[in-house]
Amino acid sequence: MEQNENVVVLESPIVRGDTVMTQIELMKPNAGALRGVRLSELAGSDVDALLVVIPRISVPSLTKAECNTLAPADLIALAGKVIGFLTAKSDE
Repeated sequence: MEQNENVVVLESPIVRGDTVMTQIELMKPNAGALRGVRLSELAGSDVDALLVVIPRISVPSLTKAECNTLAPADLIALAGKVIGFLTAKSDE
């Protein structure tokens, strides 16, 4: 089975009730998902900006509280995907 390039396998799974989330898929954000956030902050991996955007583009949808409990390694992996979305295909 092919691995989706927008899926991040979490080093520290998130527990929600009886559900254990071991991976998160990020959807490419549209302008609405980026509202209220400076693109320069996202591109610079600003944690506050990431904590606004990740809940809007994650599947399953994470809450802000769950994002606040992400392990640093998982946050960095998710940030890498978000930054990748900001790069034009012609720049790759």
